[in-house]
Order: sequence, then C-alpha cells, then structure tokens
Amino acid sequence: MSVYLIFKIAAVGILVSVINQILKQSDKNDYTIITSLAGLLIVLYWVIPYIADLFNYLQKLFQM
Repeated sequence: MSVYLIFKIAAVGILVSVINQILKQSDKNDYTIITSLAGLLIVLYWVIPYIADLFNYLQKLFQM
C-alpha cells in the first residue's frame, strides 16, 4: 500500500466532512447521509483489492 492511497483516503474524508457541514447548515440532512455513503463506497472501492491480496497472502502462508 502506498502513501498516495492514504492521502487519497484522507482527501475524500475531508471533502465529505466539508460537504456534510454545508448540507447540514442548509437543512438537507438526507443528502448528508448520501454523501457519507458515497465517500465510504469510494474508499472501499480503493481498499478492497488490498484486502483481497492480504487474504490471498494469508491463505498461501497457512497452506505451507
């Protein structure tokens, strides 16, 4: 995992939190949930391949 991925995840977190604050101040609480879920799905899309690689590595390790 590269440091670039960590910075991308942090950027998405900051962006989602700013958008959520703006939406909360304009009384659009339904959209805050949608933006939070969208941010979560984006980050999961980036992280899931690394988790799959980890499980494959652990499976190969314990088959020895």
